[in-house]
Amino acid sequence: MALSHAWNPDQLAAATAPLRPDMAIEVVEEIDSSNTELMRRGRAGQLAPVLLVAERQTAGRGRLGRPWQSAQMAEEPASLTFSIGLPLAPRDWSGLSLAIGVSVAESLDPQRAARLALKWPNDLWIDDRKLGGILIETALPQATIGDAASRWLVIGIGLNVGPRDATGLSTAPAWAQQWLPDATPPTVLQMLVAPLLRDVLAFEAQGFALFAERFAARDALQGREVQLSDGTVGRCEGVGWGGELRVHTENGMQSISSSEVSVRPRGPAV
Repeated sequence: MALSHAWNPDQLAAATAPLRPDMAIEVVEEIDSSNTELMRRGRAGQLAPVLLVAERQTAGRGRLGRPWQSAQMAEEPASLTFSIGLPLAPRDWSGLSLAIGVSVAESLDPQRAARLALKWPNDLWIDDRKLGGILIETALPQATIGDAASRWLVIGIGLNVGPRDATGLSTAPAWAQQWLPDATPPTVLQMLVAPLLRDVLAFEAQGFALFAERFAARDALQGREVQLSDGTVGRCEGVGWGGELRVHTENGMQSISSSEVSVRPRGPAV
């Protein structure tokens, strides 16, 4: 089966070359998970920077190990699923998924016409409907990569581009064609890839502080009552300078830094 879209790898290479001229571009029809594949490579010491695009994933993963399947519309993929792998050595890793969310949101909805918001720690929402998610994974590779502080970083992003059926989803879906009617997975990727790579390198140099105010401007939970996975209820008071979620509960302010904690709003956005 041939690829369903013209992905223009030469254009993708031209977009990434000023930032990482050594980045390879790979597009595959089907894979278990683009993140899983790049984590396998990193652990095996294959450390060349790479952008891996998968039209279909048979075992795609989200946060907490939840499945994330590629959406189909007629015979064509209606979603964009890709991963970027590269060595990275920031002083502090805290807040990386939030910074990546900021980058994606600003590229797709720069004027906030679609009200694209960020739900801590790694989802992109429009009016409490899920457009997509981000999965960050790191590994200490077998091979030495020069800087002892470096780790192999894999950034996985899944976005709904065309209409998606809500059956079986815990959160109703949104999709890019609702405000970008001509969007296709390749055109959305072209919009994202250079700013995303630039922002990842900026995070490496300056950390989350560079993105904190930009995240706050799109924070989907700010000021809302939320419930944590342990049943605790409180009011969300935004995120701290390290990317931690701040929730005011009956026992005082809690700062949540673990992505293993699930947070759900208890009422509509106001």
